[in-house]
Amino acid sequence: MDRPPLVVAPYDAELFGHWWFEGPLWIDKLCRLIAENKQIKMITPSQYLELGYPLQVSVPNPSSWGDKGYHEVWLNGKNDWLYRHLHKAADKMIALATNFPRAEDILKAALNQAARELLLAQSSDWPFIITSGTMDMYARSRVTSHLVRFLKLERQIWENNIDVSWLRHLEATDNLFPHLDYRLFQNLKETVPVEKERLTAVSRL
Repeated sequence: MDRPPLVVAPYDAELFGHWWFEGPLWIDKLCRLIAENKQIKMITPSQYLELGYPLQVSVPNPSSWGDKGYHEVWLNGKNDWLYRHLHKAADKMIALATNFPRAEDILKAALNQAARELLLAQSSDWPFIITSGTMDMYARSRVTSHLVRFLKLERQIWENNIDVSWLRHLEATDNLFPHLDYRLFQNLKETVPVEKERLTAVSRL
């Protein structure tokens, strides 16, 4: 070959220790053995691309491990109501991150928590559980509560009226991604338009 061969081994991380109890131990042992091996080494896809070999660009056909091989498990008549709210919330998060590019202190903490609540609401577990019907009400409650928290934070940010004690409560309750940076949601090309009445609030900050 004119380049080092590459083996890509993607795994669904939630299955390690969930359905496959030996998974974490197996991965640990595998990584240690590879580190001792002189013929192969571990590398990320981005590191391999940085080696500079010419590669063919391709677009894979959409598919999944779900029932029938596509996305029906996550988008069907039982859970399709979720996505209009998730898409709207994502647009709002982009507007926040873009219009507050250099936030500090409490404002930064509120923006980070808003991003965290959005990510939690976007978890694919919720539509999956709704489809399976195993814990339908729990899944609906979780996605709804995260969206409500996000929208409340969003309103407080625009109005420059952040409830600090409530924010600290949210941070303690849902501290996933402790190093999350809300700026990941920035639209770097332009300022994202927001509702007219909220522009007034922005001008006061």
